[in-house]
Amino acid sequence: MRVLVAGATGVLGTPLLPQLTAAGHEVLALARPSSRVQALGARRGVTVVPADALDREGLTRAVRDAAPDAVVHLLTAIPAEIDPRRMGQAFATTNRLRTEGTRDLLDAADTAGVQRVVAQSIAFGYDPRGAGLATEDTALWPRPARQFASVLAAVQELEQRTAQSGGLVLRLGHLYGPGSAFGLNGSFTSQVRARSLPIVGSGDAVFSFIHARDAAAAVVAALDSQVTGALNIVDDDPAATREWIPELAQVLGAPEPRHIPALVARLAVGAWGVAFMTALRGADNNRAKELLGWQPGYSSWREGFAAELSADDR
Repeated sequence: MRVLVAGATGVLGTPLLPQLTAAGHEVLALARPSSRVQALGARRGVTVVPADALDREGLTRAVRDAAPDAVVHLLTAIPAEIDPRRMGQAFATTNRLRTEGTRDLLDAADTAGVQRVVAQSIAFGYDPRGAGLATEDTALWPRPARQFASVLAAVQELEQRTAQSGGLVLRLGHLYGPGSAFGLNGSFTSQVRARSLPIVGSGDAVFSFIHARDAAAAVVAALDSQVTGALNIVDDDPAATREWIPELAQVLGAPEPRHIPALVARLAVGAWGVAFMTALRGADNNRAKELLGWQPGYSSWREGFAAELSADDR
């Protein structure tokens, strides 16, 4: 297929492009002009389609001229470091890409006769109440902390529009790998090295991780399927913060993390920062395995972190 990847230079787009070309697809990389985009154009099997995703007319024209068979929507503009007290401001452009950008991209895709749409979403927006891992049928967080509310609302709009288009939403776990917040020089790994990422309260937030390369493999599998709706793309080993933060510190050769009460943490990181570290719910990946025939290459973040970040390898 001719596959248009919107957001081709990001953490997920970077490993996705070579996987698409290896699978025999012709890749069209939609991105704003930059040095990184110029480098994309030098890749075999990749054609750069320059466009600003927030310019409706330009985007419509670019998609029409590209004439893709499928569109992969990975558009975000997430800063390298985020102050959880100012989550709304940090995600303002990403929220627009998930609302206005999604609307315009899907309208353009429909006009161009695109047959398949796959969009990136998140797997950590589920209602934290209830026992066990969240499945795709679990409701999203009904009343999240104010700082996260606009982010989740934008995600919900993206998912609704994608569903209306007959597309598939991939709810990704916490991405790790090169260029991510959990990458070698990412914000989370830097905080762990500096002993500034504590275990808050009892450390009950459950994180479901996924390596970017494994998430990219799920996108490739999704393009070859007719599955619609939403699927969780996470590894097999959800873990509470009290578990993964100390293990990440050990992998990095960093000091053991501190423990601080939730009330103290709230003064520093606000209500959303505390909720992020104490209330997130892990996600179940069985439906994606069954419907896509997909398996994460790293079944656990433990082996993935060790392979990507081990202090012994540096």
